[in-house]
Amino acid sequence: MTPTRESRRAVFRHIARRSRTDWPIYDSTALYDRTSLGGLESDVRIVSTQWFRHDAHNSVEQFVYSLPLAYFRFEPHDQYTGSTRYEMDTLFRLFVLKELHGWNHETAFVKYLDALPELRERLGLESVPDQSTLWRSWHNRFSPDLRETISTAARTILIKAQNAGVEVPRPPERKLPQRDVDAVESDPDNQTVLEQAEPVTDHISRVVFPAFSLDRGEGCEIHENAYWNLQTYLGLRERLAANEGARSFIHESTRDRTPLGHAHREHIRDLSIEQTREMYRQAVDRLLGEVSETEQFFRAGIVAIDITEADPFTGDRTGHEDEIIGTKEKTDEYAYQWATVQLVGNAIPIVLDARPVRRGESRKEIVEDLLNSAEELVHVDNVLMDREFDSQHVLEMISQRGLSYVVPKRMQTSERAQAKRLLQRDNDRYETDRKLHLGKNEWHETTLIYRRKENAEHADHRQYSVFMSNHGGSFLTEYAYRWEIESGYRSIKRFMAATTSKDFGLRFFYFAFACLLHSIWRAVDALVQVELTGEYERSPRVTADNTLTLLKKETGIG
Repeated sequence: MTPTRESRRAVFRHIARRSRTDWPIYDSTALYDRTSLGGLESDVRIVSTQWFRHDAHNSVEQFVYSLPLAYFRFEPHDQYTGSTRYEMDTLFRLFVLKELHGWNHETAFVKYLDALPELRERLGLESVPDQSTLWRSWHNRFSPDLRETISTAARTILIKAQNAGVEVPRPPERKLPQRDVDAVESDPDNQTVLEQAEPVTDHISRVVFPAFSLDRGEGCEIHENAYWNLQTYLGLRERLAANEGARSFIHESTRDRTPLGHAHREHIRDLSIEQTREMYRQAVDRLLGEVSETEQFFRAGIVAIDITEADPFTGDRTGHEDEIIGTKEKTDEYAYQWATVQLVGNAIPIVLDARPVRRGESRKEIVEDLLNSAEELVHVDNVLMDREFDSQHVLEMISQRGLSYVVPKRMQTSERAQAKRLLQRDNDRYETDRKLHLGKNEWHETTLIYRRKENAEHADHRQYSVFMSNHGGSFLTEYAYRWEIESGYRSIKRFMAATTSKDFGLRFFYFAFACLLHSIWRAVDALVQVELTGEYERSPRVTADNTLTLLKKETGIG
């Protein structure tokens, strides 16, 4: 089908409605202006992602002649000074088409254009450029950076089209370019890994950090990036608070002016919880845009939802009882609590969203909120949760979304009795259907799976665990992936700045920013692994300290 006015309008209306998508990107961040090739690459990625999801858009050629380029200024990348027959935007489209088909020479491309008069008309060509014109334009007129951008744009278009089920002229390479085969061994050493990690970290930090903004207005003497530099710096050292960190940051930063600790905290406190969450989701959306161009990303589909707590709070919590709410183990201690949804399994373990937990919020509210974010960012198949989420209303809500779940069940009288019978019969596993009452004669149907633990420390019915799943026991093996979220929390807390403040917004920002640093680390590690070996393993090759050290250099600290 040919794109119509209505189909194009539908695509750009959807992009405009996505609150964490900046398009065109040039006015949304100081990182890019209308001549920035990085901004052009971002535009291609954002538009192509949504374009091929529309039923009427089933051709990469259609995308190329429909892509809006009026926002971009090609002049700084045009190495000709005199008058020319073909405009830069037209040539840009032509060479993207050539890259899409993977033609190394101009002959096949010219024949292709000769055979398609309708395509030529769409591209605004009165005649087909000859081979020598095309060769000179590519090698002499286009800057090297523009040529690289065209290759990147074509690869992005191929990936987004293929992901949407659109036929493509050739399969895209789903790994990072510029691999030096001669320099890379099958088992890269630490120095090779670190060298590869540096440009990847540099690139991702430039993509992610512009999503954060303090909205300080014009004319501020200290650049806003200095605040994010300081926050990253606080995450580089364990238990470092803003005042002490700001004093050290003055000496270690290459910036002329850096924020004081109290000014930094004041600006962070001005951010609402929702502002922090929106910036976080926008940053993760950009991060996913980078890793989604690897084949390994498409192992995604399993998410884990969990709640973690800060260290026990020992001060006076008067006036903050709804925020400092206690511990998951129901002790007499109190703590702040945060909930997250994270990719697990064979996927890159990125924290998709985070939110605070307040007194009085139901587990259903929390899970629904996090799933809303997750499903807007990635395709979700299966949801893993801890036993604190074994509410029938939570499970029904997940089923209504068409998702599967695996959740351990707290043993009640009937489950303990069944476990005792299994023990007597020496059964290792047992499944049974169960209806859970929702109220008003409504029921949620699930399956209970009893499984004996290996090397159990108990001799009685406690040898057994009970799980619930709406897809039977076939998904039970996936529950082992949930441990990754616990190990993730350990590294996240390692990246958190220290504070004694009771300000809820400040506390949550510190946690969310630590989640972002953790996610950048795991994304960098995955991309480096794919670049060096062509494969991705869950065990990191790039350490968290490596990544934070490289971020330190990128943000002007080193």
